[in-house]
Amino acid sequence: MPLSSHSTSELLKKIRKIEIKTKALSHQIFAGEYHSAFKGRGMAFSEVREYQWGDDVRSMDWNVTARQNVPHVKVFEEERELTVVLLVDVSRSGLFGTQSTIKREKLAEIAAVLVYSAILNNDKVGALFFSDHVEKFIAPNKGRTQLLHIIKEMLELQPTSDGTDISAALRFLTNAIKKKCTSFLLSDMLDVDEKGAPRYEDALKIVSNRHDLSVIKVFDPREKSIPNVGLVHVKDSETGQAAWVNTSSRKVRVAYENWFASVQEKETKLLNKYKIDNVSIATDQDYVKALMALFSKR
Repeated sequence: MPLSSHSTSELLKKIRKIEIKTKALSHQIFAGEYHSAFKGRGMAFSEVREYQWGDDVRSMDWNVTARQNVPHVKVFEEERELTVVLLVDVSRSGLFGTQSTIKREKLAEIAAVLVYSAILNNDKVGALFFSDHVEKFIAPNKGRTQLLHIIKEMLELQPTSDGTDISAALRFLTNAIKKKCTSFLLSDMLDVDEKGAPRYEDALKIVSNRHDLSVIKVFDPREKSIPNVGLVHVKDSETGQAAWVNTSSRKVRVAYENWFASVQEKETKLLNKYKIDNVSIATDQDYVKALMALFSKR
């Protein structure tokens, strides 16, 4: 359905607001940290020049030295340009929020900061939006137009499914990007089986061996526990399953808290198993310190 002039105007205002905020953060804080944290592919040959006092003799170009009868060394420069791909969860659970913002809005703003930081460093950046399948893929590119394209999709995209399948997103990344890239998985990570175990281990293992993956988890503080508000009717936003829950029962509240803690523990154990840098950010939390901490781990 085409947007009305009013909704288009509102969308542009939101895009501009996010751009202004993330541009400031990226310029002032993240660009340097990002550059230091994500190093590029390595060293690339640049030129051959005459040997100078203090040069590493291991860089000597013996063929040129022999031809010129003067010592020459090879000069290398860092291959700085990266390909960055964001995997952004747009499943229905992202619409939950009991604080000043919902999870999906927080994810969008964090993603915008990462996109801006990448573009400031002249990296190519793309985005993959997923629910229980890949909803949209924006191939990596450079420039402000790419930034605005990604932000627009983050705000405007209406997923065709409600569920979450992190494996589908990871498998798509593996197939779409053949060379090693820097990737960020932005999600609430609520993709578990009936025992609370992550359903995406196999796909995660493959991606961790091929790409440089970091996980940024966004959660709502209320998800950790159930308040005592009597008998309530609850509905799973992704599966549609509904039930009456007696929140006055301490046994019910404790059982839920234990289940959620178990989910967290299994998730952390899995990420540590494959040495994947990760950070958890609450919807009522300033994400600046959390992202700085993520970058400093590297």
